[in-house]
Amino acid sequence: MIYWDHAASTPPYDEVIQTMAEVMKKHYGNPSSIHRMGEDAAKLIKKAREVCATSLQVKPSEIILTSGATEGNNMAIKGAALQYAGRGKHIITTAIEHPSVYDSCLDLQKQGFEVTILPVDGSGRLDPASLAAAVRKDTILVSIMHVNNETGAVQPLAEIGQALKQANPLTIFHIDGVQGFGKLPVHLDEWQADLYTLSAHKIRGPKGTGVLYKREGITLHPLLSGGKQESGLRAGTENIPGFVAMSKAMRMASEQTEAFMKEVGALKGALLDWIRRTPSLELNSFEEGAPHIVNVSFPGMKAEVLLHTLEEHGMLVSTKSACSSKTAEPSRVLLAMGRSEDAASSAIRISMGMTNTQQDVQQLISALETAVKRLQPLRQEGMK
Repeated sequence: MIYWDHAASTPPYDEVIQTMAEVMKKHYGNPSSIHRMGEDAAKLIKKAREVCATSLQVKPSEIILTSGATEGNNMAIKGAALQYAGRGKHIITTAIEHPSVYDSCLDLQKQGFEVTILPVDGSGRLDPASLAAAVRKDTILVSIMHVNNETGAVQPLAEIGQALKQANPLTIFHIDGVQGFGKLPVHLDEWQADLYTLSAHKIRGPKGTGVLYKREGITLHPLLSGGKQESGLRAGTENIPGFVAMSKAMRMASEQTEAFMKEVGALKGALLDWIRRTPSLELNSFEEGAPHIVNVSFPGMKAEVLLHTLEEHGMLVSTKSACSSKTAEPSRVLLAMGRSEDAASSAIRISMGMTNTQQDVQQLISALETAVKRLQPLRQEGMK
């Protein structure tokens, strides 16, 4: 089986697995304990935070260690909204955000906040001018993703950040960076980011760990009550093995970003070339998008049918985001990009990593070609 679902989760680096196992075995003390084992554990957390900060070129005090992107996005969005509700109750996001952002905003809407959901163009990009026009004096938060998890569309974050801060310097800018870190350069200062989220298992780190960057001077309302871990923002005993292993994965991913863009980008280019020559398939991703994600529709056929046909040929792909792939509804992201309901219901996502090769791509193309020919006579029937 060849794995083409790296946007959902990635195979951990061997070094990350070894580090996590070693820390689990040797350093099981509670970092809050004041005896020697507790102090040793606390030192490991401190070092992991410093490594994470270096990877993002920020201060260690600006790093909040989390259980992953869902917690980080909820902490950023709900924590900021609750903290700054006195300034206003207007929030802006886009129609293509990950459910952990999109649904967090809708949760706040039920609590009396006003949420503006901005449209994107046919390539999945937000026009910075449309954002600037939507910002008001009572806009307290804007949340925009770096890379779309379904299509790989990349947002012009420098232009968005500039437009936002010119319209209202007090508005907090949150970026969901889950699909961008380690795949594309990250420039938090240039983007004027106040909050930034990432998840370790998207960069060959352990599941259940993540980072929320919180710019110095920004205050968040804690979502969990209890201990004073993570500067009082995240109560609960720290996941020492996970955080240490995550810091190693972040360091390795940041060091390999340029190689990732070149090597995985070449795989994507070869796949795009073949898809463009196949009339029955419709591309929803573009050359200028992230290097690791290709989204393609086979109109007239449910995505699940194509997915399982490819699986019979040893190819593991996905539909939509992993969080939403088991639902039967058309892709909200593709509908927001102006795709038909047919196209949005028949799309698969192929996401690549540095463990894939050009030979893998040729096998995938062969499997796709066989699957398309086999399913072609059943296309409209397959949508029933």
